[in-house]
Amino acid sequence: MATLLHLDSSLFPSDASSSRAVTAAFRRTWQEHHPEGTVIYRDLATNPVPHLTAGQTDPAAHTPAQAAAFAHRLTLIDELENADAVLIGAPMYNYSIPSTLKAWLDNIVLVGRTAGLENSKLKGTPVTVAASRGGSYAAGTPREGYEYVQNYLTAVLADTLALVVNFIVPELTMAVHNPAMSELIPLFEASRQRALDDATSTAKAIAHRIAA
Repeated sequence: MATLLHLDSSLFPSDASSSRAVTAAFRRTWQEHHPEGTVIYRDLATNPVPHLTAGQTDPAAHTPAQAAAFAHRLTLIDELENADAVLIGAPMYNYSIPSTLKAWLDNIVLVGRTAGLENSKLKGTPVTVAASRGGSYAAGTPREGYEYVQNYLTAVLADTLALVVNFIVPELTMAVHNPAMSELIPLFEASRQRALDDATSTAKAIAHRIAA
C-alpha cells in the first residue's frame, strides 16, 4: 500500500488558504487512486515540531531533553523515508517559508542519514510543493529577485536530499483582500484554478507511477 506524507504550514484555515486548497485537491485525488493507502498528516501550524536543540552532537552526550528531541527527530525522518510521495503546503511569508516548515526541514536534514549519502532512502521520492504567494515573483516581474521559497526548497529538497520536486504556484492571492490589487482578481482566479487542476493531474500521475 502506498504512503503519502502530507504537510501543511499555512496559519490560515482551509477556506482561506490557497496552499491548503491545493494540497487538499492533491490529497483527494491521491486517495481516490490509493483508497487502501496510508496518509500521514502533519499540520505544522497547529502542531509545530520543535526546533533543533542538539545539532550534530554525539547522542551519548545528550541531556534527557535533548535525547527526547532527537528521538522525535528520528520519528520525523522515519515518516519521510517511508513515504512513497510527499505533499507540502508552503505559503510565502515575508519572502520565505513559514518558520514551522523551516523547523521541520531542520529536523529531517541529518548528515549521514538523509543527506550526504549516495544511496539515501529518499533518493527519487516525488515531492509536490504548493508554493502560494500574495503577489507574483515569476521571472520577469519586478519582484523576481525576492523569490526565496522555490529557490530555497529546491536547494534543500532536491539538491541536498535528492528528492524529485515539483512546484505548484498559486499566486496573487492577496488580490481579493487588497483593494489596490482588485484589477488582478481575474489573474488570481485563473492562477488558483490552474493550481487546483495541476494538483489533481499531478496526484493522478504520481499515483499511477507508484502503482505501476
